[in-house]
Amino acid sequence: MSSLGLVVALPEMVLLAAASIVLVVDLFVSDERRNVTYGLTMLTLLLVGVAVCISLARNEVVVGFGGMYIADPMGHVLKLFAIFCSGFMLICAQSYARARGIWKGELFSLTLFTLLGIMLMISANNLLVIYLGLELQSLSMYALVALRRDDPRASEAAMKYFVLGSLASGFLLYGMSMLYGATGTLEIDELARRVAGGQIVSRASLLLGIVFVIAGLGFKFGVVPFHMWAPDVYQGAPTPITLLISSAPELAIFAITFRILVEGLLPLAIDWQKVLALLAVASLVLGNLTAIAQSNLKRMLAYSTIAQMGFVLLAMLSGVTAADPVAIAGSYSAAMFYLITYALTSLGTFGVMLLLSRRGFEAEEIADFRGLAKRSPWYAFVMLLLMFSLAGVPPTVGLYAKLVVLQALLSEGATIAAVSLAVIAVLFSLIAAFYYLRIVKTMYFDEPTPEAAATPLVAPTDMRVALSINGILVLVLGILPQYLLQLCANAMTRTLGG
Repeated sequence: MSSLGLVVALPEMVLLAAASIVLVVDLFVSDERRNVTYGLTMLTLLLVGVAVCISLARNEVVVGFGGMYIADPMGHVLKLFAIFCSGFMLICAQSYARARGIWKGELFSLTLFTLLGIMLMISANNLLVIYLGLELQSLSMYALVALRRDDPRASEAAMKYFVLGSLASGFLLYGMSMLYGATGTLEIDELARRVAGGQIVSRASLLLGIVFVIAGLGFKFGVVPFHMWAPDVYQGAPTPITLLISSAPELAIFAITFRILVEGLLPLAIDWQKVLALLAVASLVLGNLTAIAQSNLKRMLAYSTIAQMGFVLLAMLSGVTAADPVAIAGSYSAAMFYLITYALTSLGTFGVMLLLSRRGFEAEEIADFRGLAKRSPWYAFVMLLLMFSLAGVPPTVGLYAKLVVLQALLSEGATIAAVSLAVIAVLFSLIAAFYYLRIVKTMYFDEPTPEAAATPLVAPTDMRVALSINGILVLVLGILPQYLLQLCANAMTRTLGG
């Protein structure tokens, strides 16, 4: 279905207008009344979420702006969870940001513009729009990482993120230019038609473009060997920003990877699937092995993310090898389900870190969680559920997420290559369980330091409620995963069906 009206991009229009209003209103708000800006930002996220839900309820695939923008169920579901991630970050950031002097308008406006870039990437149907959305998201995120200007670690992390992110954007843009040179189009639908019909100028240029595109996407995903930025940025950035980096942008990168490689370049899957397989295995191996040696929890979670993205790539590979359209949709919905559940788990993990942090103290070392079960049994239990989910321990959702990926990988004939990839994934998931369960051991079997035992956990009520709901969701979705999985499957089936 095609549409030229602005209504096709209503959520983005609402977000852009509201973000501009928040930016202007904040100029007239004092630091003591910053909750006004916070309230406007949360209202903006609510309105955008309602607009996305209205679009999702239509269950249509609509193309607008001359074919450059596509509104489909897959995009709507990813946008909803990106909005949830942004709102969750702001709720959990309150005490931390106030204590460190970053509870300012820049935090709210940059978060909204980051979300706008993410939503543009998710709905981009043109290579140029993908790049513009990526740059909007990236530039806003660079500024968020450097928000604590007086912190040398944050400045260093922002500089590394900027330099390596610019390199990744350059790779991606150069790859897109090669695709344009080989096919003569920037529209993804037309790109798919010309590649399938053999209407290309040079196959060598097309394959070279794919290599550069995958390298750029690999940087943004943070997979090996393009992972160098992740540990330093995770550690150096303010913890609320690390929470955001680990969740919402990954949803957008999955979307543009799907748009370019699956919707645009599926006829060349035999050329790019081997590269993805190599990146997936390398990420599982290096991410899990390196995480074992970390004593800093933020660095450990960075390497954990690298390994988790390896699982996402495995699910995307399984869709390439599937022959039945239903199996194809199931494979990509498994990748989508895995990424969403990982984002939910990551939100809660960094949220608990924010709960333990206080003025002059960053709760980012594993040792900082010693004796948490004695200080706060409930939040220790929430953290236990989150670690169990990351490790794939029943009855949390992480186990089911890994199972659906492995099922998708082995569903089509169980070739030797597929079985080998599944065995590697299972083996390194067992290795990962060690460093996740080490956190549980620290919380329940180690004694808290006298200073920590004497310090009460102070947090706003909405933050405590958000963390509790997050932990309960991880458990409930593990027991009843079919609702979220069906949502992902329906969205992906409708998207692929057009």
